[in-house]
Amino acid sequence: MISDRDFFIRDLDDDMPLNKLFNDGKDLYIEIGSGKGEFISQYPQKHPNWNFIGFELSEKRIINCLKKLSPEDNPNVRLVKRAIDDTIDQLFEKASVNGVFIQHPDPWPKRRHHRRRLFQTAFLDSLAKILKPKAKVQIATDHKDYALWIVDIFSNHKEFVSLQDTPIQNDYNLEDHVVTWFEQEQRRLGFEPNFMLYERI
Repeated sequence: MISDRDFFIRDLDDDMPLNKLFNDGKDLYIEIGSGKGEFISQYPQKHPNWNFIGFELSEKRIINCLKKLSPEDNPNVRLVKRAIDDTIDQLFEKASVNGVFIQHPDPWPKRRHHRRRLFQTAFLDSLAKILKPKAKVQIATDHKDYALWIVDIFSNHKEFVSLQDTPIQNDYNLEDHVVTWFEQEQRRLGFEPNFMLYERI
């Protein structure tokens, strides 16, 4: 009998784009940093006609995700153990991803660590290559400085445009929003999330 781990966890194959994890022709969405698994387990159930790939590096967090997933409830979900950076374009076919969800990425708050932040021009260059036209990038962070950093990176990139009246909003920009454990905990501590929504031109 196949285990949940064998069903959901997929190793990287250098010769195979991750699009091939599904062969049913459905739209493909990715979550970068699946955390404790609230989003990757709940949101795909609301959208059974879409496929989802969640990326997470921490083994502990992968285990937490697996506790919330089941092949019966989440047949359209796969997990890949990997840290994502500006080489993401090497993992997917060009213009093949319908949307990206990135919730509470590490803000690396110290100035000397800013180069480690996920959102850099090179990352957006790479992301633009794998996204279909009109694909959306939905982002949440409770770190105001990082939110401003993200907006600056996007505003100077010709392949993306903000879909919000103001680039940073405190209201959900996502239909069927899933409140993650981290968002709930940070709200309890008085840190409100900042939501950003961009579209691939």
